[in-house]
Amino acid sequence: MQNRKQIYAAESPRQTKKLGGLLAKEILKSGPGKSPRVLALTGDLGAGKTNFIQGFAKGLEIKETISSPTFVIAKIYSLKKSAEFKNFYHIDCYRLKSGDDLALLGAKEIFSDPQNIVAVEWPLIAADSLPKNTIKIGFEIIDAKCRHISMDCSDAKLIMPLLVK
Repeated sequence: MQNRKQIYAAESPRQTKKLGGLLAKEILKSGPGKSPRVLALTGDLGAGKTNFIQGFAKGLEIKETISSPTFVIAKIYSLKKSAEFKNFYHIDCYRLKSGDDLALLGAKEIFSDPQNIVAVEWPLIAADSLPKNTIKIGFEIIDAKCRHISMDCSDAKLIMPLLVK
């Protein structure tokens, strides 16, 4: 399937979180596929990746506080309210030296279970481990408040005209 790319303008952290929540709801609605739903988030520090993941986790109905796992590398949240998905993994590769470091954390198992939803910040280090249908999400700082968020995905059902007002 051909990739489809959408670009959204978020004028505040609240809009960035709302966009994340809307994508999470679409993923839950579409259900699992043959591999896990994986998001690869790229962008400079402060571009909005963590805000997006906070909104995404809220859309998955996770009640815990979401913070970047920069120092612990990965956090796992149980998706108790979902019948089709069981875990949400939030992985931050910023401090890893190579994809081998991610392999030591069990990447093969994480990226092979279709009942997982996985968000990977700083994904280039783990590019070889990510499934082919990974949703690529890029964050660009436009100014102090505005961010452009691009989503590139092979699943046309997940790329929709999201309203984030």
